[in-house]
Amino acid sequence: MAEVDELFEVKNALYTGNFQHCINEAQKVKPSGDDARTLKDVLMYRAYLGQRKYGVVLDEIRPSSDGPLQAVRMLADYLSNEINRPKIISALDKKVSSSYDLSDATFILMAANVYYLEGNLDAALKILHQSDDLECIALMIQIYLKMDRVDVARKEWTKMQEKDEDATISQLAQAWIFLASGGDKLKDAYDIFQEMADRNSSTPTLLNGQAAAYIAQGKYDDADTVLQESMDRDSNNAETLINMIVLSQLLGKAPEVSNRYMSQLKDSHRRHTFVESYFAKETEFDRLAKGYSPSVAN
Repeated sequence: MAEVDELFEVKNALYTGNFQHCINEAQKVKPSGDDARTLKDVLMYRAYLGQRKYGVVLDEIRPSSDGPLQAVRMLADYLSNEINRPKIISALDKKVSSSYDLSDATFILMAANVYYLEGNLDAALKILHQSDDLECIALMIQIYLKMDRVDVARKEWTKMQEKDEDATISQLAQAWIFLASGGDKLKDAYDIFQEMADRNSSTPTLLNGQAAAYIAQGKYDDADTVLQESMDRDSNNAETLINMIVLSQLLGKAPEVSNRYMSQLKDSHRRHTFVESYFAKETEFDRLAKGYSPSVAN
């Protein structure tokens, strides 16, 4: 008989982006063992990170807390403190290059997230390959898709399939691969996101997945509908704002519409990779523009 996962509902809520439900469930559940209690707290504090409530994590996770919780605190510190990031990266590099517990999937996942956010994809993949945890494999898949290596992402997903293809995180990873594959797979991706929303609840995470599938199929009005719902649920969600910027241009809306979303994104998510890339392009455009002087007719 299969063992019941005491934290199934907590994990599901985190993976689908239902952060408040994750926190609520974590506060209600009473795990039977020490490891399960630590994992429950890890999941709960990661949900607080999803809500960008970094202060809660930094205040409540003490130096005496278990190792996995310290890893979550490290990520909270990284996300909340730009000035200290070089120091955080340096300390992480030293720990990774010396010795760490290979069975601590939380540390591996949090460390890989820091490297991913720093744009150091090689370092992220290197540490992720040390674990066969489903979440670690899922993050590897995200990275390979970011590198346009759909073929490698598919190989990694077969590992998830062998371990537990019905797990929520496995299904999400398959949907990401379907989105990247395009064509007939776009509908399959949409169906996965919709099924998860039906089983759990619609969240910006799932709605943005549906919107991406709609946009890739040219169904812009349908995409607009689900993105408006996502805006109603969280008007500052970075992925929703980015999709709104793209969609408003595809729908031929007035430039001020996409500019408004871009301004909101800059205000709320200045460190997002999309925003940093946008700033870099603006700077490069200004540099190139200075090299040209207007011609004056004689």
